[in-house]
Amino acid sequence: MKKKTTPYYLIALAVLFCMQSCSTPIEIIDTRCENQHNPSGIETSSPLFSWKIISGERNIYQTAYQIKVADSKQNLANDKKLIWDSGKIISGESINISCADISLQAATRYYWKVKIWDNRNNESEWSAINTFRMGLLTPQDWHPAQWIALEEIDPKDRIVAGYQLAGNTVIPLEKEPWMPQFRKSFTVDKKVNSATLFISGLGHFELSMNGSKVGENFLDPGWTNYDKTALYVTFDVTDKLNNGENVIGVRLGNGFLHIPRDSTRYRKLLTTFAYPKMIGKLIIEYTDGTQKEIVSDTGWRVTTSPITFSSMYGGEDYDATLEQKDWNRPGFDDRNWQQPVTVSKQIQLAPQIAPPLRVKERFDVQEIIETQPGIYIYDFGQNASGIISLKTTGPKGSRITMRPGEYLTHDGFSNQNNSGYPFWYAYTLAGEETESWQPAFTYYGCRYIQVEGAIPAGYPNPYKQPVIEELQLLHTRNNSEAVGTFSCSNTLFNDIYSLIDWSVRSNLASVLTDCPHREKLGWLEVTHLMSSSIAYCYDIKQMYTQMIGNMKNSQMPNGLIPSTSPEYAAFPGDFQDSPEWGSAGVILPWFLYEWYGDVSILADSYKLMKKYTGYLTSRTQDNILYHGLGDWYDLGPHHPGYSQLTSRGLTPTAIYYQDLHIMAQTAQLLGYHEDAIYYRNLAEKVKHAFNSKFFNKEKGYYDTGSQTANAMPLYLGLAENTYKESILQQIIQDVRLQGNSITAGDIGLNYLLRVLESENASEVIFDMNNQTEKPGYGYQLKQGATSLTESWNALQTASHNHCMLGHLMDWFYSGLGGIKPDKEVTAFRRFILRPQPVGDITWANVSFNSPYGLIQSNWKIANSRFEYTVSIPVNTTAQIHFPHNGDINEKGKPITRLPGVRLLSKTSTQSIYEVPSGNYHFTADLK
Repeated sequence: MKKKTTPYYLIALAVLFCMQSCSTPIEIIDTRCENQHNPSGIETSSPLFSWKIISGERNIYQTAYQIKVADSKQNLANDKKLIWDSGKIISGESINISCADISLQAATRYYWKVKIWDNRNNESEWSAINTFRMGLLTPQDWHPAQWIALEEIDPKDRIVAGYQLAGNTVIPLEKEPWMPQFRKSFTVDKKVNSATLFISGLGHFELSMNGSKVGENFLDPGWTNYDKTALYVTFDVTDKLNNGENVIGVRLGNGFLHIPRDSTRYRKLLTTFAYPKMIGKLIIEYTDGTQKEIVSDTGWRVTTSPITFSSMYGGEDYDATLEQKDWNRPGFDDRNWQQPVTVSKQIQLAPQIAPPLRVKERFDVQEIIETQPGIYIYDFGQNASGIISLKTTGPKGSRITMRPGEYLTHDGFSNQNNSGYPFWYAYTLAGEETESWQPAFTYYGCRYIQVEGAIPAGYPNPYKQPVIEELQLLHTRNNSEAVGTFSCSNTLFNDIYSLIDWSVRSNLASVLTDCPHREKLGWLEVTHLMSSSIAYCYDIKQMYTQMIGNMKNSQMPNGLIPSTSPEYAAFPGDFQDSPEWGSAGVILPWFLYEWYGDVSILADSYKLMKKYTGYLTSRTQDNILYHGLGDWYDLGPHHPGYSQLTSRGLTPTAIYYQDLHIMAQTAQLLGYHEDAIYYRNLAEKVKHAFNSKFFNKEKGYYDTGSQTANAMPLYLGLAENTYKESILQQIIQDVRLQGNSITAGDIGLNYLLRVLESENASEVIFDMNNQTEKPGYGYQLKQGATSLTESWNALQTASHNHCMLGHLMDWFYSGLGGIKPDKEVTAFRRFILRPQPVGDITWANVSFNSPYGLIQSNWKIANSRFEYTVSIPVNTTAQIHFPHNGDINEKGKPITRLPGVRLLSKTSTQSIYEVPSGNYHFTADLK
């Protein structure tokens, strides 16, 4: 059974409607510190506070706020011994409010609350009391905790088989490391006030306390360049402690820290930073004011775990006959265990700020197929990232092998040919009555599981093989909050939405991956090209901020940002150095600033951005870039890969120009005025060189006239005004000549869809995608895909779970739904509602929980009547574009008579009004 939870924004909507009926003036909800609810592991000296406001009235905005911070809940409730009191601040800002640079102590929990005043002189109640806990801010704060391991190998050189890092040497390992499990017994003899555990275990760790798993996280900590940084995770374990003996248990897996060299299992690449190791510090605060620390050191005990094989790429093997019962509980005799070794090489520790991975959905089997005697295929009906959950009974020592696959071979076996082969899970039974197991340190993207060595429950079992009582597919992804919903009258578009969404979900890992099986790497072009498509659906601020940290660690001394980050292998040539990929280091910080309104991200990233832009400048020839992968996987006459329809040099130079514009704006915003002038001037030189090189004045289009070649310069402002209309018509003509088919690839599709939408040509977008016969989204669905495939024509020689071509998601929200940010104001403080009814679509319901609150845009057309229901959050205004020229009414009243509403412009085809916060139901007769 799938576990369902109610999204936070739907709860907020229910509260809002309740407030309307109760006439409550204003209420504060969704309070956050550093964009998180009650976070732990904060390392900034000036945390940022945010909140949302709901009201049953219209035209409400904040005029002032007050924030108080204390080091105890009681002090804050009584307004005593405050750490910080902002006083009443006259301001309408309600997101990213920085507290003063006060002295915040490591590992300390703080409490905060906020109240606000509005433009009607209403004063809110104080918000609920919230918390944030500081992390361990310096290496000294970790002292005397040590990195410990079962055994140590810290080679000077990172091992990379197949791809060699510059200056490093491939060296062999004599043996593979055993997967360790650690335990630490300690005594609690006083009443506990709080207990906090700071822990990092590399590659990944699974934590237990007194025999129970702590939290719901999967594959902690997040992926980093392990020669520079490791992430740690903070857990509140107060309710896990007992009086008397307590035990911390930790198991480790390889992750990307070490890729085993077993030639019988799949290996995309081979890296070794170290053998698995861990560091931890438990701080127990007693009610009498005293404190106790438990730290990782040689006083712990360690032995090998039942995990006999652990590989991010090859799978996981578990031998239950090796289990030591109650190993992580009090009373266990660990005298046969050994003392851990301390690891000499130190590494910088930083808090994990991205949401952790968790099991988000459970899929039951839809069909079981016996492919041949003794081999069974479990079909779960959905291609998704995840792991299996097994319940089985059988003889001790029996081994069950489970091979995941995206689709089946012609003879009915699990097909891994293009998703990483061979990968399998193996479980060896202990022989107990019922045994349960799921992998701890790897995952795979799949729809099918091929089972060998066991019989499904209810099937004939003459040879007394193990019986599978239950097998489920557990979908894993990071815990980024869902913030968007979409549906419309076109069922194909609803199915396309699901197709794209499942590819996005499946690649929301520690980083945004390219695929959840074959590579699992953070290829960077998707992060910026799909940024808004994903951000309409999920709150990705924390995840993307952490990815920017990875890019800082991956950046080379010459400024190059490799195409994958973290960079676990230096791929050759253009696969390491492609401007369309590396430019994520410039584009992402700007996107996060615009979308979430946090200027500190730009300040923290400016050095990264400037160094990379300088690197690109050094690679130009007469202001043109010629290297890179180009419009990857465009639809040409050959098997997809390098750009086929657009000349080498056009896409990297266009994105270089985009980088320069962002740098000019960023420098101006941060006060680097000389830099801003430099980047503006350089951008003009690049624009001139680009048009001289690629624009054909006689024919009125760029380069080959491909969809990508024309869309990128038109959308990015490279095209001269005189030629804009002819370029647009060339794009439309090309689409029509292709039978309304998409030919743009990974890079160009984003710009193609955006330019068509911005130039009022959404009808073309509709025609391109409302079909199943031409390669594209509908075609993939017709071929049986349940997540977005790597190639437009769903080739079985490519992955069937890639999100790199999912840009139509943006149009579902900004085009059909009409919800668009106003580029002159950040974080949707002011936004545009411009629904674009096209084709046969008669209604669309779209919502987006913006940084200021829930935006709803629901429209329908019936009997020549346009009905439009909208929600505009408190503290925001919307610019509404009504797609007609008739009279507009709101519940029988002309729109012009609504308080706070004003007409901005009116033409023969549309009317534009500025509308303040509130819920509205507009109607108009179409003419």
